[in-house]
Amino acid sequence: MNPATGAKWFQDGRFHYGVGIEDTFIPQERPGHRKLDLYELTQHYENWRTDLALAADSGAELIRWGIPWYLTEAADGRFDFRWVDQVAAEMDRLGLRCVVDLMHYGTPLWLENAFLDPRYPDLVARYAGEVAHRYRGVFTDYTPLNEPMVNAEWCGYRGSWPPYLTGDSGFVRLAMILVDGMRRTQAAITAADPDASIVHVDAGFQWAGDLGAQRPKAFLDEWRFVMTDLLFGRVGPEHALWSYLTTNGARAEQLAEFAAQPVLPDVLGINYYPGFTKQGFDPETQRTYPVEAGRDGLLEHVRAYHSRYGLPLAITETSRPTSEEGEKIAWLDDLASGVTELRTEGVDLVAAFWFPMLDMFEWEYRFDTRPLDDFHIRFGLVDLVRGPDNRLERVPNAAYSHFQQLSRPQG
Repeated sequence: MNPATGAKWFQDGRFHYGVGIEDTFIPQERPGHRKLDLYELTQHYENWRTDLALAADSGAELIRWGIPWYLTEAADGRFDFRWVDQVAAEMDRLGLRCVVDLMHYGTPLWLENAFLDPRYPDLVARYAGEVAHRYRGVFTDYTPLNEPMVNAEWCGYRGSWPPYLTGDSGFVRLAMILVDGMRRTQAAITAADPDASIVHVDAGFQWAGDLGAQRPKAFLDEWRFVMTDLLFGRVGPEHALWSYLTTNGARAEQLAEFAAQPVLPDVLGINYYPGFTKQGFDPETQRTYPVEAGRDGLLEHVRAYHSRYGLPLAITETSRPTSEEGEKIAWLDDLASGVTELRTEGVDLVAAFWFPMLDMFEWEYRFDTRPLDDFHIRFGLVDLVRGPDNRLERVPNAAYSHFQQLSRPQG
């Protein structure tokens, strides 16, 4: 809160830089599917104080950081916030404003059949309410569910994550459950802390063309927005995907309920990676492939969300995964110039996060047996360098210094 005006951070007229700690949690294992906890794989649990210090020293005002629900509520209704208490206190001491990821994909192990458990919407809201109540005045900004589109795709369409549904009917079934959960989560947060702000984070892809004969580009250009449209109560019989949703299992009564009671965030976060947010399709292999979209793709992405929703926007994830520091620096410069151009146009763009701040390990690790380091991706402003003791040393690279210059502009 700006004490002089009463305005919140996203209303103060300034542009804010942030960083993020990758926090994907898929704890469920089965033959051929390893546990995926990025805090564990990147050794954040052991190095969280160092990681937060690096975030603060980068000049970032904001940090996206998530609570591992599956550990914090390891048994139904039994919460253990001892570790989160320490992290929250240190963020407060360092002056980092945390945008809390309450759900970054995974559910607790005790939740039967993951998202298909009929209790899920109420239980995720209960957990969110516990967090918002406990940390009122310390945590002020929340993301109810990170990237619902990706969540519904990997859990409901591809069958890669629990509950392992596939196809359009699986996607729609998961979509409706996730939206119901987000709606209840936001209500629980604001009931526990009326001053809290909500940052919804979307990750709708861009498409270079048709995704096979069954998914023409015109369909994909609407599909990318469907989760946010559902949450915001924008899906009625006139919506381009009404028939798709109802044909694949969405009940008209629930869609009408969503439309009658729209749920809007304070800030709409959009994730954009210049090297893979845009996707093409190879009809011979029947596989998608990344298309370089660069700065122009960022401008298109932000303008599309601005035109469609008219809300304050934040680029909640962006980075360029490469070992070439010059390429990361070039993307930071493209990001900064793009932000200036968009804000000059009148787009209410309030923040951008380099995500993740540390290198990470790709999700495909879950489905393989090769050593972890075979999946190392050089996303970070801070490199992860494994030593002979197996510890991952945090080594800031040249892009970290460049980020400091952007986030701390000289007067």
